Amino acid sequence: QSSKKKIGQCVQAINSTLILTSKQNKKGSHTQILIKKAEIDAAVQLLLKLKVDYKQMTGQDYKAGCPPSENLIVSNNGPAADDCDGEDLVDPWNVSASSTKGVDYDKLIVRFGSSKIDKELLERIEKVSGQRAHHFLRRGIFFSHRDMHQILDAYEKHKSFYLYTGRGPSSEAMHVGHLIPFIFTKWLQDVFDIPLVIQMTDDEKYLWKDLTLEECHRFTVENAKDIIACGFDVNKTFIFSDLDYMGASPQFYRNVVKVQKHVTFNQVKGIFGFTDSDCIGKISFPAIQAAPSFSSSFPQIFGGKKDVPCLIPCAIDQDPYFRMTRDVAPRIGLLKPALLHSTFFPALQGAQTKMSASDPNSSIFLTDTPKQIKNKVNKHAFSGGKDTVEEHRKYGGNTEVDVSFLYLTFFLEDDEKLEKIKEDYTSGALLTGELKKILIETLQPMIAQHQERRKQVTDEMVQQFMTPRPLNFKF
Repeated sequence: QSSKKKIGQCVQAINSTLILTSKQNKKGSHTQILIKKAEIDAAVQLLLKLKVDYKQMTGQDYKAGCPPSENLIVSNNGPAADDCDGEDLVDPWNVSASSTKGVDYDKLIVRFGSSKIDKELLERIEKVSGQRAHHFLRRGIFFSHRDMHQILDAYEKHKSFYLYTGRGPSSEAMHVGHLIPFIFTKWLQDVFDIPLVIQMTDDEKYLWKDLTLEECHRFTVENAKDIIACGFDVNKTFIFSDLDYMGASPQFYRNVVKVQKHVTFNQVKGIFGFTDSDCIGKISFPAIQAAPSFSSSFPQIFGGKKDVPCLIPCAIDQDPYFRMTRDVAPRIGLLKPALLHSTFFPALQGAQTKMSASDPNSSIFLTDTPKQIKNKVNKHAFSGGKDTVEEHRKYGGNTEVDVSFLYLTFFLEDDEKLEKIKEDYTSGALLTGELKKILIETLQPMIAQHQERRKQVTDEMVQQFMTPRPLNFKF
């Protein structure tokens, strides 16, 4: 009932905001119109979240003017069946899908207001870069973007850009899903020969998790070793801890403060779902994640330039941070960052949620032994196969929900081999156990090689990557 009440209040707030916007429009006050638009965007995001909460509590879709019965019994059996599709919950901290096939990314594009990476954009990336598109792009793993065409326009005019991605160090060991943005970012860095900044949000993890500051900072160093093991060029890569860099860079902190001034408490509540009981550190944190989007935050790299475009490869659950950033950027005289969004790396138990470092049975860690990898895949990887060998041979398996096949789309680079596996599995020629064996034989050497590279990363190398300094590139 409280969720329903909040939804009603939110609808009233949207209506009143629209009325205010209309009045301001007649008066011709451009500044006020911009402010009201931002408030509307925040209110819409809050409304979407509340509708999801309402359905989770009542098992029904919210319908205006149709309150639930007073004696409604809320069960734990999932949402009630109706003629409306369930909504996926996607925010920076939670991902859950209503379908066993996972999140409906086409709907998410519409909901977030981004653009699909289509064939035309893929061809243009290949033309401008002079390289075949990465298999993450070809297979739709990176599926959505904001302003990628503008980045390519600038590059064609011999204007450089830089990359920004990040990692929230909540544990000592990273899992294979954490590698996805770094594998792709490494490819972008190599292909376009551009600098990269990697934000380690140890401050965020201290605010959100039951961890000490010392633990968060130690996890930053340990995670940085895994990131460096991906093969980034030390001459073009700066990795930084928020806990260290914020105090060492006045320009970075000034950009944080500029963003903070232009985002209201109502907006962050609407965008991120914060409540009155959240600590003030959480409420102010989004401005810290926004700041690396601006080249002036890194004077040692860009010499104080404010006009170097930024491209952010990230999972789409991070998009709320950068919608906020893109809304604020013009109002503080800075460029909007461009984005490339990836799908989520599914948990072993299925595509309805993403892999989590907090659940060891849902994840394959970069520290796992070959035996652990084999056991986890065989025991926990959700199967799209049939219950019996006879049924599977007759009807085939479902690659849309089979976790072993989904993982191969990320890590098996050979397109022809992947297509053959798909054909054999859907026809019933390939059994679930055989598909799992292919995945195990793909993951074991990949993770073993990563572990060997990580052993070569010394504390001195980490210090070199994390020292503020000029990087070697042309702009």
